[in-house]
Amino acid sequence: MACTDTERADLISQLSPASLAYIGDAVYELYVRTRYLLPPKRLSDYHDRVVAQVRAESQAACLRVLESYLTDEEREILRRGRNAATGKPRRLSPELYQQATSLETLIGYLYLQNPRRLNELLEHLNLE
Repeated sequence: MACTDTERADLISQLSPASLAYIGDAVYELYVRTRYLLPPKRLSDYHDRVVAQVRAESQAACLRVLESYLTDEEREILRRGRNAATGKPRRLSPELYQQATSLETLIGYLYLQNPRRLNELLEHLNLE
């Protein structure tokens, strides 16, 4: 049974920030992998570039690039994601971990709610 746009939005709004970050992590990695696919290279070259880009430090830097383009609603999603990042990372500061998690939360939210807007934001990233 299909749901209306309003019902879908209500269901998405019920997802926890951790759930949104979970899907956002996968969506962002797929986006990065796709961006680095051309021109063709060896698989190990792809892997090294992707791993470097999806690290928390790089995600935090991407968030800083995107912040000036965000709407108030998107900033609220970031806040929810940041506040949900309660783990204790071993190799980086809690602030970087919170920033990366908030970016993943936003990506997950937009992937489910507004993919066109997600693509608009990701276009601002210079993944070279």
